[in-house]
Amino acid sequence: MPHSRFESLGAYLPEKIVTTTELVSRLNTAPAFDLEKVTGIGERRVHDTNPDSYEDSYTLAVKAADDCLSRSQYRPGDLDVVISTSITRSKHGTRMYMQPSLSSAIAKAIGAIDAITFDLSNACAGMMTGTYILDRMIRTGIVRNGMVVSGEAITPIAETAVEEISEQYDLQFASLTVGDSGAAVVLDRAVDDRDRIEYIELVTAAQFSELCLGMPSEKSQGVALYTDNRQMHNEARFLLWTDTQRAYYADRGTSFADENFDFLIHHQFGAAAIPFMNAIAEREFGSPMPRDLNVISKYGNTSTTSHFIVLHDYLSRGEIPAGSKLLMVPAASGVVGGFLSTTISSLKV
Repeated sequence: MPHSRFESLGAYLPEKIVTTTELVSRLNTAPAFDLEKVTGIGERRVHDTNPDSYEDSYTLAVKAADDCLSRSQYRPGDLDVVISTSITRSKHGTRMYMQPSLSSAIAKAIGAIDAITFDLSNACAGMMTGTYILDRMIRTGIVRNGMVVSGEAITPIAETAVEEISEQYDLQFASLTVGDSGAAVVLDRAVDDRDRIEYIELVTAAQFSELCLGMPSEKSQGVALYTDNRQMHNEARFLLWTDTQRAYYADRGTSFADENFDFLIHHQFGAAAIPFMNAIAEREFGSPMPRDLNVISKYGNTSTTSHFIVLHDYLSRGEIPAGSKLLMVPAASGVVGGFLSTTISSLKV
């Protein structure tokens, strides 16, 4: 069965920057810990809320899609499918845009008028899930190519948290870590081993599903995120990744060390948790972890787009040499885990 590849990559980051110091200074109750030190987040981008230039999920996604197509070999009309995977689905300033699908609006805006379109949501694993589905569609010959795109105007949960946090440890503290962004990737059929997605697998464990919940606020008309970080960032939850990947290699008769990864990209959810995850992984895999790539200090947790914002950032600075093999590890509410292996040579930004 053929492989797919990342053919082109695009991103969009709003111009407005909000620092963690600024956010914390607005709290009525200061946290019992140094939020910036614990999370590693110094600042994040926030969508434009001026009426004449308002940025929502739709506009962020379209800007990322246009950026992606600007360096693709495909014209918009060549795309067979457009998959929108954002958590937030705001359009024209509305809070949620369900029907018609956001993907159909994005496809129309970029000129992909003949593409199959559909939306999917899988918390912060959205773009990884879209990649999983599109990879399978290409490998089985259902489509020749397609785009996975996400626009996340998710910082309204931070605004709710600023207004409502009243305890030194509050379930809304994780909401202060998010940032807004857009990202898009075009996938097509791989032509050689130097540009391909070797494999992608995802798994959900309902055991932890109650630990991170997005919903209408319990105190106001805002949207809120309630996260039990003490339970989310523990060994039992992180083993969901390593157990799944070890089982995958066991079935193939290989090992993590055999893969020779050059780089590792985790979901960007906290600087303190990542070293802990990597230490667990080194123990479970019996192998050192590759170099960790992250941009959490300047962009925060951009939810569904996080892996691709990291990839875009490092490629733009020429820090991923041609022929590099990368491991991407999702971590999402649900709880979703898994892994994606890809070799990149011609992907440029």
